[in-house]
Amino acid sequence: MTPTFSLCVYCGSRPGTDPVFAELAKDVGHWIGTHGGQLVYGGGHNGLMGLMADATLSAGGTVVGVIPKALVEKESAHRGCTQLHVVETMHDRKKLMAEHADAFLALPGGIGTFEEFFEVWTWRQLGYHDKPIGLLNCNGYYDALLEFLNSSIQHGFMTAAQIKMIQTGSQPGPLLAALVQEAALAARPTELGQI
Repeated sequence: MTPTFSLCVYCGSRPGTDPVFAELAKDVGHWIGTHGGQLVYGGGHNGLMGLMADATLSAGGTVVGVIPKALVEKESAHRGCTQLHVVETMHDRKKLMAEHADAFLALPGGIGTFEEFFEVWTWRQLGYHDKPIGLLNCNGYYDALLEFLNSSIQHGFMTAAQIKMIQTGSQPGPLLAALVQEAALAARPTELGQI
């Protein structure tokens, strides 16, 4: 069965110290699966990544994992993915994930999550794509980041319009539904080959 939407999710390859983050990852995967969607993610079986992928599969969704050769062992490549793409570089990974996605979402995570989130946000600002981007701010994890971003506006390095390019929420259901709805309305071909 063809997925009704494809959501690229960035999140931690570690579980974090608060069990609520693990539950969040499972909830996101369950929502994607029960809504007939496809998860696109970094292909690992560790941490929040693995929990989310397993939950998506258990709920009947499809999972596309994309992982560089150098991380197959380190991130424990998820061999149960519907499709697992092993690529040469991190750039190849991110490009392929973006090409498979209708929308992007960041869950709690570390430096890799931050980097991927900021990159697709930058790509949208530059016009390389017009796909929706979400930030799932569970338990205030991203409060300090959002405060910093707003301070960047006050200092003249960002604009309010740039902030409006991302949707934020604390609960997965409403935010996921909003991203999927926006993606359906804005769907059109992109030219990620320029990136």
